[in-house]
Amino acid sequence: MNDNISNKDKKDWKNFILSKEKLTNKDIVKPYKSLNKVRKIDLHGYTLEAANKAVEQFIIKSYQNTVFKLIIVTGKGIHSKNDKDPYVSKDLSILKNSVPEFIKKNKNLMKLIYDFQDAQIEDGGSGAFYIFLKKNKPIK
Repeated sequence: MNDNISNKDKKDWKNFILSKEKLTNKDIVKPYKSLNKVRKIDLHGYTLEAANKAVEQFIIKSYQNTVFKLIIVTGKGIHSKNDKDPYVSKDLSILKNSVPEFIKKNKNLMKLIYDFQDAQIEDGGSGAFYIFLKKNKPIK
């Protein structure tokens, strides 16, 4: 290794020290901003039609705002009164099952979605699910 510093290097260093220019710290990793963005919607109390409409608007708006992760809380259907109505399907009428089905059948929404996953306990457990959106450029 050469311990001698050239005059040019000395001059460049002096000019840098005297200038207000700053070097960026390359050791700091800046994550993609939307990876940190999480939005949540709680559908408790919604009718099936209102829930589907709200979820559709929520997904589109979140995608436009470069949100990466969505938490959709549907509830578990424990308090649903659908089991008392003989004309309503007990399996498909609760939001827990019908909202994900609505999303999966909507081709426009599926173009925006990267993945579905079951929610962790702290986010609603079996009464919620995650949607991970595809990367989108922010609106300016």
